[in-house]
Amino acid sequence: MSSSKPRIHPGLVPESPTPAAGNPYARFIPREELRDFAAWAPDSFGSDNRNAPPVQAAQPQRDPQAVAAERAQELQAARQAGYQDGYRDGLAALENFKQTFTAQLTAQMSAQVTTLAESFGQRLESVEQQLAGRLAGVALELARQVVRTEIAQRPELVVSVAEEALAALLNTAKHVCVRLHPDDHALVGMSLKEALASRGARLIVDPAITRGGCLVESDIAVVDATIEARWKKVAALLGHDHDWGDTRPGPVLADA
Repeated sequence: MSSSKPRIHPGLVPESPTPAAGNPYARFIPREELRDFAAWAPDSFGSDNRNAPPVQAAQPQRDPQAVAAERAQELQAARQAGYQDGYRDGLAALENFKQTFTAQLTAQMSAQVTTLAESFGQRLESVEQQLAGRLAGVALELARQVVRTEIAQRPELVVSVAEEALAALLNTAKHVCVRLHPDDHALVGMSLKEALASRGARLIVDPAITRGGCLVESDIAVVDATIEARWKKVAALLGHDHDWGDTRPGPVLADA
């Protein structure tokens, strides 16, 4: 049995085998229909593909109007959130301003009230001092009139004055002289004759001495019991320096 190749008649081309009907793998697949594929390599089997980047599926195209609406909603939500945050921050800033302003206003009012109170206290103290001076001046003037009336109506009071002045001197005092007004000379000489003799005192008429007073002189001291000296002491106790002959009623109140 001889083996021989089939002869092909010149001019005739053998027909390609027709793919079996119904076989999905018996045709070529266009590239447009392929989505995710990779070229086969001999080492593809058994290789670890866990580190291979995931294959992303194609994203379907979205409706532009839907995208615009979604962005508008997001923008509105962001605006609303920003408005709420700004409103909350504004309320916090307003409350902080109210507290700060209230504290400053309270401190300022307190300082003003303190200043007014101090000023009022100073003016009140000044008025009180002026009133006291005025009243003291009036009292001194009344006392002056009373003393003058008493001296005129009771001239014998000079006897007590002269006796007290003599008693104020030490017993060792010598060369004692009692100066008196001419109208009081005889009265004192008669009433204090023994006291004057025991002290070796002499009575001297002195028109410069105001009636009702006397001036006792000695070798060691001088006792001024004149009306002017005694009046000066009384006025000093009341805060005045008025003399007996000064008829000023006292300081005049300043305008408020």
